[in-house]
Amino acid sequence: MKKLLNTLFVTTEGAYLHKDRETVVVEIERKKALQLPLLTLSNIFCLGRISLSPQLMLACSQNGIGIAHFSEYGRFQARIQGPQTGNVLLRREQYRWADDPVKSTSISRFIVASKISNSRTVFQRMLRNNPECAGATDLKIAVAELKRTLGKVQNIADLDSLRGREGEAANCYFKNFQNLITQQKDDFKFAGRNRRPPRDPVNALLSFIYAIMLQDCVSALEGVGLDPYVGFLHRDRPGRQSLALDLLEEFRAFLGDRLALSLINLQQLKISDFKNTENGAVLMSDTARKTLLTAYQKRKQETLNHPILKEKIKIGLLFHVQTILLSRHIRGDLDYYPAFIWR
Repeated sequence: MKKLLNTLFVTTEGAYLHKDRETVVVEIERKKALQLPLLTLSNIFCLGRISLSPQLMLACSQNGIGIAHFSEYGRFQARIQGPQTGNVLLRREQYRWADDPVKSTSISRFIVASKISNSRTVFQRMLRNNPECAGATDLKIAVAELKRTLGKVQNIADLDSLRGREGEAANCYFKNFQNLITQQKDDFKFAGRNRRPPRDPVNALLSFIYAIMLQDCVSALEGVGLDPYVGFLHRDRPGRQSLALDLLEEFRAFLGDRLALSLINLQQLKISDFKNTENGAVLMSDTARKTLLTAYQKRKQETLNHPILKEKIKIGLLFHVQTILLSRHIRGDLDYYPAFIWR
């Protein structure tokens, strides 16, 4: 089992990172703020204007430590990675499968079914824990609608129809997402998904979390030797990490959305943690980002029983477990790809 290494998040504007022997040093205003051994890290995520020394970048690439840069909105900008590892035969097979509509649809069906099932479970848990909650009737209707859509997905034979069903499920899910917000409802109003840039606090929060999760997916895929840019559900587009986006679909509701909701409903984030810009975008404050990232790292340390492995693992290892299962399916060791379904 892969050891769950740490991700270093650097959020302070103007911070400078450099190498000191076998450690990474973070300096803020020319003063040492943090020093960590390189061997304890799997990724360094830089949010905003962060500088790194060439020596540190070289050391990270040689030690398999990924470096990812994000804008202040949390939008992915660039990734620095050393030589790709893994079996070239696996990647060649991945490319052949991506060019095969039948194989692409076969894998994508399991991914979309996982996404819809996990979204439905979020609603079901809300109803079980808060049966008298506001919007309970709408949530029950949504649960039934998602179940019907899930049944239709199992028999779809082409990608365009599959994407259509995925879109229907996503519309149903986000139409009822506001009913999952039980505290600070007047401050955190959600009328639907919007991005690039996000135009309300809830969308700003979701976009930021998805961007961080996406890079965890990239790291996991690169770890087994799969190409994160060549997907099955998401097709090729310059600069788009299509396979990582495929993998992300399995975890959006289970990990990303639930984290956002807990931060709002537990009032760990307030409306004052967000600000509006002149172009209509909504930004999170530096303090809010730190709160979110701390909560994300803590959530990844929690455990669950994996439905396929039948053993308890840390949530942060789910990305790696699913990429291993996907690679085994592409190699022919598994008859189908067992996408993650939250029970």
